[in-house]
Amino acid sequence: MQSGDLTTEQQLAFLQQELVQAQRMAALGELVGTTTHEFNNVLMTIINYAKLGLRNKDEATRDKALDKIMSAAQRAEKITNSVLGLARNRKQEFAPTDLAEILQESLVLLEREMQKYRIAVHCEFAHAPPVRAIGNQVQQVLLNLMTNARQAMPEGGELLLRIVHDPASNSVDLTVRDSGSGIPREQLPKIFDRFYSTKDGPDESGKGGTGVGLSTCKDIVDAHQGRLRVESTVGKGTAFTIRLPVFEQPAGGSSTAPLPTLGVPTDNSVTK
Repeated sequence: MQSGDLTTEQQLAFLQQELVQAQRMAALGELVGTTTHEFNNVLMTIINYAKLGLRNKDEATRDKALDKIMSAAQRAEKITNSVLGLARNRKQEFAPTDLAEILQESLVLLEREMQKYRIAVHCEFAHAPPVRAIGNQVQQVLLNLMTNARQAMPEGGELLLRIVHDPASNSVDLTVRDSGSGIPREQLPKIFDRFYSTKDGPDESGKGGTGVGLSTCKDIVDAHQGRLRVESTVGKGTAFTIRLPVFEQPAGGSSTAPLPTLGVPTDNSVTK
């Protein structure tokens, strides 16, 4: 089918899919500087302790060097797996997804940034079943929300990440709550509008201010048949809650399903 044969609605859906992909690549690009620096630190640790082990023949020193090398290598493995998480599931199919695992991978990518800006991260993960999701898209949403939270706390603060299973609705809630500046009440209904931003522009890290991030997050969550809600109080902080359905095995036995059209909202509620 040629592009001229597509209806306006189909063309819009296609462009929204392309926007999600572009946003994912932009998020990955923003992390390149952070992960490159982190990898350099890991490699220097490995090199320095390897030299120490080669210079010293006693068993105690070599054991210490090997322990440090192993620890650094495991750190490098976590960073690699987290970056690759953004490229997982290239077929863009829904599958059983562990939100706690996705969140931990995302934290690895932002760990150094949170430390730099003096953000204390607290995790409260209750036992929850896998949700029906596309892992890399959920990770894209989480990276965006956590980066926004960090930007709302320029002088430092606390970030709470909570996962709760709600059996009544057969869903799982993931909350990203910061102790930052908060969003004025009159701006809350607009924050999911495309190209609307509460920021003046990118911060010193080069992130934020385009007005596209939250609208893309909303499109992704809607396409997952989920809900994205926000609560905020000026001077006290903001909480975004993602609600996603628990994964259920289809009747036919297939564990995956094709990606639905983005941009069809299922819930436009904004909690103030």
